[in-house]
Amino acid sequence: MRNWILPEYISDVLPSEARQIEAMRRNLLDLFARYGYELVQPPLVEYVESLFTQDDRALDLKTFKLVDELTGRQMGLRADITPQVARIDAHLLNRQGVARLCYAGSVVTTRPDGILATREPRQIGAEIYGVAGIAADVEIVELMVESLSLAGVTDLRLEIGHLGLFNALADAAGLRGELREQVFVALQQKDSPGLRELTADLSAEAAAGLLALASCYGDGGVMAEARAALPALPAVTAALDTLESLQQALAVRGIEIGFDLSELHSSYYHTGLVFNAYTPGFANAVARGGRYDSVGEKFGRSRPATGFSLDVRALTQLPFPSVKPGILAPAGDAPELVAAIRALRQQGETVIVDLGVQADEVAYDRKLQQAGDQWQVISLTMG
Repeated sequence: MRNWILPEYISDVLPSEARQIEAMRRNLLDLFARYGYELVQPPLVEYVESLFTQDDRALDLKTFKLVDELTGRQMGLRADITPQVARIDAHLLNRQGVARLCYAGSVVTTRPDGILATREPRQIGAEIYGVAGIAADVEIVELMVESLSLAGVTDLRLEIGHLGLFNALADAAGLRGELREQVFVALQQKDSPGLRELTADLSAEAAAGLLALASCYGDGGVMAEARAALPALPAVTAALDTLESLQQALAVRGIEIGFDLSELHSSYYHTGLVFNAYTPGFANAVARGGRYDSVGEKFGRSRPATGFSLDVRALTQLPFPSVKPGILAPAGDAPELVAAIRALRQQGETVIVDLGVQADEVAYDRKLQQAGDQWQVISLTMG
């Protein structure tokens, strides 16, 4: 057996890519801090019932399970960090006002999200708890766009939807159980023939509304089409008003969005606005977010919340950045040499001690050498 082979959709991260991932992670966390977000670090594994905020079968299927040998209880490897952050906000921090929290860490899933995706994303995200107003959603979308720009992604297409539209239409039509899920999936796939078949036994108004939802996508003109095509239910009107308010607020900040009213996230904890960011060259969304106002209910404290996340590794691009050349220093135990090497490293320089074996890649352009009783750094002309 070739014991060096990794499982499918799992891979090592080699030095060049690892440098880019780590630099991106640090830069993003620094950006979040400038917006006032505090870093939390939930554990990679915990009791499985804590890893889901609702009866979320989609997330349940993606979660690896194991038995805790200390207690005999079932544990899970996290497949999403948001439920863990919701637990921290609801149970540990227990703040009365707004809480801005961010995180960065690996998640592990039983199956990839796409054919080119990994089962071990490096997830990083930011979330706002305690604010129900549109201002929190505006801040999250703005931060998501700035995060992607910082990661080198500038050619973006933002698609915004609202789960309240589907929920209002499905409730009015009396959709329940498996049929509701089938309609949900058909809408996500914009499968109009499938929708017609699934809604054949509904009232004409309900069927027409759900079919219209699948075709409402594009620029700002979609809102007028949606208001004309969808039934004037209070929840539908409120959702459309929220979408238009978000569009106007983001336009002031120079952020253009498109609408996709059948853009529905597969995880059941989202409750309102949902948004995806796409860019050429990537098969899947490069960032996702939305509102999940009941996310903390399972932990005893239901708070309004909104946030976004992205996979840092998915954003790495070729060519990977080269490492900054360092300084080659001789090996030795002379106190002056040891002190000189330490001083250079404290100044932020990379000092590579010559161990007598030629490195595969030359990673230095200067050399530390002794001149009299002092150690000096001199430039090298590399061949």
